[in-house]
Amino acid sequence: METQGTLIELRDVVKTYKTGAGSITVLKEITLQVYPGESVSVVGPSGSGKSTLMNMITGIDRPTTGQVLVGGEAVHRLSENGLARWRGRHIGVVFQFFQLLPALTVLENLMLPMDFCHTYRGREREQRAMSLLEQVGIAGQARKLPSALSGGEQQRAAIARAMANDPPLLVADEPTGNLDTATSAQVFALFEALVAQGKTLVLVTHDRNLSARTSRTIHLLDGCIHRDENNGKH
Repeated sequence: METQGTLIELRDVVKTYKTGAGSITVLKEITLQVYPGESVSVVGPSGSGKSTLMNMITGIDRPTTGQVLVGGEAVHRLSENGLARWRGRHIGVVFQFFQLLPALTVLENLMLPMDFCHTYRGREREQRAMSLLEQVGIAGQARKLPSALSGGEQQRAAIARAMANDPPLLVADEPTGNLDTATSAQVFALFEALVAQGKTLVLVTHDRNLSARTSRTIHLLDGCIHRDENNGKH
């Protein structure tokens, strides 16, 4: 059962990897709640567990022990097939390196998640994809391959693709890590606009200026939540 009002709940999540040198525990009994409409940044030094935490929320990886609930769904219990379909409908994931399919046009990249999850019919898919590209300001690039776009344009396309199935939750792992300062600010403004529309954002970033613009900052250190700050934003 979902705790009343939470969108994300992690309960005593531990993640241990087996290596040739022995076991490494990357997350240590993480307990965390995120509420609908929040924008939460996750910060911390390299190796503190930021990306592993994101992988728990998105179901890309599973906890060694503990529970992960998103929208009331016990993510850690889903099968691989069930997980892929659940993720396609409920979470939009944005990566540092865009992860657009190079052989498909930008428009086709946006339509693919809709095809996979059967969320929109035929002609509606193209109309929705074009609407999303207009929203992120690159509708004019719809028929181009990703390689013809700048880094900032590719990240805008990736954000639009993450929104294809209208998920309630956006998870972004260093989404501005490959962009210059001005482009980073423009891309982050897109995230802020989506939060203003009611989306929930969880963002890994090394950029303290960006983390200060989210409503909450989670500081990770050595696999533990070192500090959970309210940034005074709503």
